[in-house]
Amino acid sequence: MSTRTVLHEADIARALTRISHEILESNKGPDGLVILGIPTRGVTLAHRIGRLVQQFGEAPVPVGSLDVTMYRDDLHRNPTRAPQPTQIPSGGVDGKVVVLVDDVLFSGRSIRAALDALQDIGRPAAVRLAILVDRGHRELPIRPDFVGKNLPSARDERVNVRLAEVDGSEEVTIAS
Repeated sequence: MSTRTVLHEADIARALTRISHEILESNKGPDGLVILGIPTRGVTLAHRIGRLVQQFGEAPVPVGSLDVTMYRDDLHRNPTRAPQPTQIPSGGVDGKVVVLVDDVLFSGRSIRAALDALQDIGRPAAVRLAILVDRGHRELPIRPDFVGKNLPSARDERVNVRLAEVDGSEEVTIAS
């Protein structure tokens, strides 16, 4: 198996900084934003983006997590991890611009599950999608609003995101 690193720690930091600026520009500031990460690494990325958005927008932005495990359409086929807690900020999501954050966008099925989960929680004014790596191969009509890196890949390749808070190292690799 061949593995190559496509993003190093500095590349990830630059991508998240750019995404954070784009979120603020798109929303015309931090007001009314809620950032929700999809476990596992999406939550870590959401907290990083939340800190950056607060730093650039000079106002705190609520950050939480949205577990999609029980909303997935492939539970019967794929073993999955145990559900993680969903943590919605105290102000809720009704009438807010919710930015969903995940590490890798592939088929779009996790994001579809996130939209279903979000619908059970409230009614946002708008939902945006921030992704660290978009690798293509969509099976559903889902397109990210904010992308750290477009990484064309073969279906049989595996994109691995490692973050210091979760994995002890910081990189994005692709294995074939």
